[in-house]
Amino acid sequence: MLYGITATAIALLLVALLTELLRFPALRLGILDRRRRRAVPLSGGVAVVLVTGLVAAVGDAAGIAPLGTGVGTLLAAGACVGALGLAADVWRLRWWIPLAGTAVAAALVVPYEETGVPGGLLAVGWVVGLTAAFRGLDHADGLAGTVGVVTAFGVAACAAAELMDGIAVLLGVLAAALAGFLVHNWHPARAALGACGSLFAGFVLASAAVFVRAGHAAGASAGVVFALTAVVCADAALVVLARWPARRPLACGGPDHLGHRLRRLGLAPRAVTLLLGVGALGGVLVGVCAHTGWASGGAVLWVAAVAAVAVLALVRVPVPPVSPPRQRSSTASAQVSERLRVRNG
Repeated sequence: MLYGITATAIALLLVALLTELLRFPALRLGILDRRRRRAVPLSGGVAVVLVTGLVAAVGDAAGIAPLGTGVGTLLAAGACVGALGLAADVWRLRWWIPLAGTAVAAALVVPYEETGVPGGLLAVGWVVGLTAAFRGLDHADGLAGTVGVVTAFGVAACAAAELMDGIAVLLGVLAAALAGFLVHNWHPARAALGACGSLFAGFVLASAAVFVRAGHAAGASAGVVFALTAVVCADAALVVLARWPARRPLACGGPDHLGHRLRRLGLAPRAVTLLLGVGALGGVLVGVCAHTGWASGGAVLWVAAVAAVAVLALVRVPVPPVSPPRQRSSTASAQVSERLRVRNG
């Protein structure tokens, strides 16, 4: 208990410090998130991955908070996914490369002895889908961090109920790391997660949920993990529902996510983050109660109904057309101009 509190406090402070220290190298190297009105350095993702891995690994190596069977592999696979995301941030890899890497990592960590092969393959698909969806959620200041903190605490509570202390500690450290990142990502953001941090956080959350629900009935497990990640799933469903009929690409970024549409309705940036954070908290509370038996499966259906109504309502909100992804300039003069523009605001 004492180590968990100490570890989360250390993770929060280290990420807050490291994110600030890495801002300037990210600016100089042009590693920026250009989807927002003002380009933001992608220093938060590296800080979250490094600190989460370091704090969890130290606790495991010292024997203070052993991660347990399979959780160390999960953390290592998540770090590899984060490294692949960093490569995508730096070199703008094609969309399918991080997706394929995530699929390989998921296939290596799923506990097939408890899920069975068919269930394990479904779990791999779930991990890949949620990881990609969490990356898409990183489209507004503070949103991915806030939803990530709430979801991590929810899955940690489910893990604690199953006496999976290793997963509970890992997710507590991840939640604290994301909270430390939010110091710089709250509107107006001074740093962003990027593919590195969002893929890592999404992968760890999705894989941990699979570990916690492994061995339970498939239908009930699907309901619980959906409730725990309701906002992430709703955002992905909204994008698919809006783009698929129009035959627009699903992989590229665009101003048609939950946060964008709520802004079009007149909500302030911080109000959008708070609203979706409250929505995530509601889903997490239902998911934890359903997992522990304090609520029936009908409560999960209510979460699904609310999410469906929100998606169907927001899909009607007009948004600008999705533009093709911009290519990074290959000339030195363009890079210098971009850096000067960012520094001058």
